[in-house]
Amino acid sequence: MFEEFLQQAPPELSADENYSENQLGLSIVSDLNPDGMHIALVGVKEDRGSVKNNGCAEAPDLIRKHLFSRAKISGEAKIIDLGNIEMGETIRDTYVALSKVVNELIHLKIVPVIIGGSHDLTFGQFGAYHDLNRIINMTVADNTIDLKEEQPEIDDEGFLLNVLSYDPSYIFNFNQIGYQSHHTSQRAIELLDKLHFDTYRLGKVKTAIDEMEPVLRGTNLFSFDMSVVRCSDSPGNRNAAPNGLFAEEACQLASYAGQSDRIDSFGIYGCNPSVDVREQSVHLAADIIWYFMNGYYTRKNDYPKDDDMDYVKYTIHFKENKYEMNFWKSKKTDHWWMEVPGGNKPGNQKKFHLLPCSYNDYQMACREELPERWIKAYQKLS
Repeated sequence: MFEEFLQQAPPELSADENYSENQLGLSIVSDLNPDGMHIALVGVKEDRGSVKNNGCAEAPDLIRKHLFSRAKISGEAKIIDLGNIEMGETIRDTYVALSKVVNELIHLKIVPVIIGGSHDLTFGQFGAYHDLNRIINMTVADNTIDLKEEQPEIDDEGFLLNVLSYDPSYIFNFNQIGYQSHHTSQRAIELLDKLHFDTYRLGKVKTAIDEMEPVLRGTNLFSFDMSVVRCSDSPGNRNAAPNGLFAEEACQLASYAGQSDRIDSFGIYGCNPSVDVREQSVHLAADIIWYFMNGYYTRKNDYPKDDDMDYVKYTIHFKENKYEMNFWKSKKTDHWWMEVPGGNKPGNQKKFHLLPCSYNDYQMACREELPERWIKAYQKLS
């Protein structure tokens, strides 16, 4: 089916003579047969859904050029470059093509790395999950929340309305990372809060970026918009602002995402070569993808199971309201999880859900304070 939607990237990008044995390009397979692969690169040359950032359709091949020159990833990396989805007759055709390609890769247990293209392509990435018959968690990194009221058409400033209003809904949790209050509608923040979703302002992310690790550990779909990086570190985005993540913080988030056993699709969007300076943003986008893939190859299959000897169980007794809260800590990674009661909603057959958390959440519970992650999860389950 991949031949129907994808065209191979320019052959000179994958030519062996361009790379040494220590560079990534020499170990990436350029083909349309992903059997046996772990990660698949999929470019999407589409930006008709961009309101202000036209030009990012030209990013995929430029990003590849720099990505392939990066250091070879240690271990037995099995990465394939499936090529590009070109602009469809309509933008809806592009969304459908992306959804079908990503859906097939997820069925094959291959993680697609989507190289956009404009940020509204997240809608196509999201569409891949429609027939999987499972609830997902979704995380977006962006300097604003892409929600607009009365959105007639999908674009990169309002596609989230189409995602969050999709019926039937199969999103359990949505996380917004790195938004800036002065760029974001208060109504958008209030709507996500009303839905018991999690939002993390830029200041909170920068103060404790390690708190984003459990967010990404519990994520299935991760969408990264380059506008979340400050313009001095990434000028190639018309929506970039003076404030934002540092380049190394963006790479740290990508590494967390790669390490997550749950993430089964990753998209990077909004890199615009037409306004870039010395290909700085293109270089950074390549770095972000490299750190995601490198993180993938350090995955530990680290999720608690009943009576698993690799985990330590901690029970905290809340004296004031006579409640017990259980935490689990991995001996392999020091990662933490906490139990959240399953609730009484139809379909909630589990007595409790395991929610990725941090040591800080455990410390709060020791002070008999309910962590905010626990509260919002409990509200959604009840």
